[in-house]
Amino acid sequence: MKKFLSKITLPALAFTMALFVSGILVAISDSKVLALKSSPLSMLAEAFSTAGSAYWALFRGSIFDPELAKANFIEGFYPLSETIVAASPLILTGLSVALAFKAGLFNIGAQGQFIAGAIGASFVGFHFELPIVIHSIAAIAAALVCAGLYGGFVGFLKARTGAHEVIVTIMLNYVAGYFLLWILSTSPFLRPGRQDPLAPEVRMSSRLPHLFGSELRANLGFFIALLAAVGIWWLLNRSTWGFKFRAVGANAAASKTAGISVGRSTTTVMFIAGALAGLGGAVQILGSEPALTAGVGGTFGFDAITVALLGRGTPLGTVFAALLFGALRAGGLTMQASTETPLDLILVIQALVVLFIAAPALIKAIFRLKNVDEGEALASKGWNG
Repeated sequence: MKKFLSKITLPALAFTMALFVSGILVAISDSKVLALKSSPLSMLAEAFSTAGSAYWALFRGSIFDPELAKANFIEGFYPLSETIVAASPLILTGLSVALAFKAGLFNIGAQGQFIAGAIGASFVGFHFELPIVIHSIAAIAAALVCAGLYGGFVGFLKARTGAHEVIVTIMLNYVAGYFLLWILSTSPFLRPGRQDPLAPEVRMSSRLPHLFGSELRANLGFFIALLAAVGIWWLLNRSTWGFKFRAVGANAAASKTAGISVGRSTTTVMFIAGALAGLGGAVQILGSEPALTAGVGGTFGFDAITVALLGRGTPLGTVFAALLFGALRAGGLTMQASTETPLDLILVIQALVVLFIAAPALIKAIFRLKNVDEGEALASKGWNG
């Protein structure tokens, strides 16, 4: 229990500091607060009220809305459903980045791999007519293969030529993005009667079922993401391949001396990492966004880096970090609509979380912590490979 608490202390304090600093920014950006500068106590009270209102709106938009619950209690959890929808792809892309970290690799390419998986799932989803369960499985399998090969290619290049995975994955993100734009203009992916880049919607037989009825968008993709997290935990902690991945990440030279094929491990881990990000793309297409568009990838691949950092490279931590970021995404619109707080504040909170996570010494100094276990802090291990 103490070990668990020590692992979550720094992330929890980093998030607390991010909320605190963001609250100050919310307060000083409000003209009502600044108008009371002649009365410090009134100004402080108004600042607390303003920040509190913003965060209450964030809660109502991401967890539970009492106003919606008045008509139907279940509808009160609509915001939580939206949080789950936003978090599901983030869990999978976060696991993609976290797994690569464990092998000493920095996978910046989750964005491109996500797009590759979305393309594969979309094509199988709308092009083929298959039975209900089989169709979903086939679409997911296509996403896994497409994205796995896309990620595995990076590992192969690094193993064979020594090409740095950061540079290669960044370039492949651009390749995937522009390839998506091109493929959406071709006849197989162009929706009949339309000229804008919009693919046909995937068939109903391929879509993931909703978990809590048709009114709430939360779907089976969330459980798929949780199963993937369990699978990655088992892979890293209970399998021979996982031991090899961690050994290569800790010391590639020593692993090679011990008889571990560094090249094979690198290629394999990047294939799995790509497949995880592609699974996120499949969940997005088959679950909540049934038509492939030029913006299907959003910022999932880049947010995955933050999620993996906040989750400290562990599957469980990545799940909680993704849920947190999913809540910020879902609640941001409500916060903006209710309190006129800029939606950009959500990006500020995310950036501050990264800042404080990347500077554990700062958190320790602020809270005067001495014996907090930094464990597998990615800021010190993952970046150095």
